[in-house]
Amino acid sequence: MVQRKLFSLVVAVLVYGAVHLWAGDVASFVDLGFSPDGKVYVFAQHGVKTHSLLPWADLGVVDVSRNEFMPGGRVSFTHTQPINAGQDGSGALYRLLSQNNALTARYGINFLQQGQPLYIAPETATQTPFEFRDFRTGASYRASLTQRVEGSGSNLVSSFHIILAKTGARQSYTVGSPQLKRPLITSYDIRKVIRAPRDGSLIFVIEMRKPNDGGSDIRYMVETIKLD
Repeated sequence: MVQRKLFSLVVAVLVYGAVHLWAGDVASFVDLGFSPDGKVYVFAQHGVKTHSLLPWADLGVVDVSRNEFMPGGRVSFTHTQPINAGQDGSGALYRLLSQNNALTARYGINFLQQGQPLYIAPETATQTPFEFRDFRTGASYRASLTQRVEGSGSNLVSSFHIILAKTGARQSYTVGSPQLKRPLITSYDIRKVIRAPRDGSLIFVIEMRKPNDGGSDIRYMVETIKLD
């Protein structure tokens, strides 16, 4: 009995500590692949809402060259029942995919034709400029993220953009929309850079943080660029 009480106490401390180490809803990013010509990219994210424990998922279908969602290419699902202990909420993503099979089939998305990761940020990465290389073409790049936060509390808005330069070349690219101000996003980080399988276009996976009670929710978005 003493051992059982001690075990229960240890579990309670670990759970309590985990909640307070990160008090927020942390999404998981999923690379779902490209169309056969590489012009359409699909990604998803899923998670569990902190207080209600309801699993949720988002699906995005992106026009790579235009860096915007395809028509009807942004869908979401939130389950009405909370997860059970030990579950990660990924079932919400599977439900969303099954409900939108026609959407991914419309563009011939191949879940096995994923992009090649060129850069994966370490957990301790800061948004100083970083360099990465495309080993297929031999090209090297330097990327720098600039963000701007205005206001505070419920009036906070922010924006960001990425300056991408090819090593040894004078031309640089602006990735993202610096004029677009997003409400209640406090910071942005580049978590991954993915190369499209066909024309070498790049996909930047961006982590966004939004204030939550005692912490931050983490969500993801992508910015795409078709290189000349």
